[in-house]
Amino acid sequence: MSLDLIYNGEFFPIDKPILSINNRSFRYGDGLFESIRIVNGEAYNFNAHFSRLIEGMKVYRINIPDFFTKSYFDNQIRSLIQHNGIHNGGRVKLTIYRKGEVASYFSESNEPGFIIEAEQFPYNDFVLNPEGVDVDVYTEVHKPRNKYASFKTTNSYFYVSAIITAKEKGLGDHLLVNDKNNIIESTNSNFFIVSNGVLYTPPLSSGCVGGTMRMKVINLALANNIKVYESPITAGHLLSCDEIILTNAIQGIKWVRSYKTKRFFHKIADKLVDLLNEDTNAVIQS
Repeated sequence: MSLDLIYNGEFFPIDKPILSINNRSFRYGDGLFESIRIVNGEAYNFNAHFSRLIEGMKVYRINIPDFFTKSYFDNQIRSLIQHNGIHNGGRVKLTIYRKGEVASYFSESNEPGFIIEAEQFPYNDFVLNPEGVDVDVYTEVHKPRNKYASFKTTNSYFYVSAIITAKEKGLGDHLLVNDKNNIIESTNSNFFIVSNGVLYTPPLSSGCVGGTMRMKVINLALANNIKVYESPITAGHLLSCDEIILTNAIQGIKWVRSYKTKRFFHKIADKLVDLLNEDTNAVIQS
């Protein structure tokens, strides 16, 4: 079955060109995006995604039209999911870009355009990765701590470079550091360690992405008597902790199998996946 996407409110075949070569997202990475998990044909945790998107548009000084509301995009996503025949698990990518198509850094227009893509997922519930991820720390480039660091943008070469280097080393992922050499995230996930049953994660001030699943996991853990602390994490902590957990909106929770010669368990990761699936079922039934 051929999939369609939505481009500024209209359906287009996903395999047909729709963007000009002067599109600012293509030329300059002048855009933001959200990756959203679909469970039972519904966008999961959409409030958090939409809030981050709007906040990102403010920070990147992209105009927010009156019709750019949560209900508008919720309806757009529902329409595309149904159109593409997604009734259970899936994922959606919502991209916002600055419309001005002038081939220079300065744009006469700060009006937004948007693209929504949707595809079916092989499973409906969140499932813990059966094979753990092998990781190392990527130190070639440090991520800056600034007002842009919390958002997911179409200018992602830092992450691309880090994952390419990880794959060249035979690793599943790299952990990234800021200018203080604190570990802040992986190439596509937020980052937790577990010590004696307590979760620790870098604060947003460290430069990590303000992940929607990061906050969901923090809230679920606290609601179920699992302590969580935001604190700086260094490579030394990786050698003394019991677990390393990665979280993102699409895969939910992933466990890390190894860092250098250290091997890890996934007891808390198992529990968090169960809590996450309980939460999705509760939301869908409400």
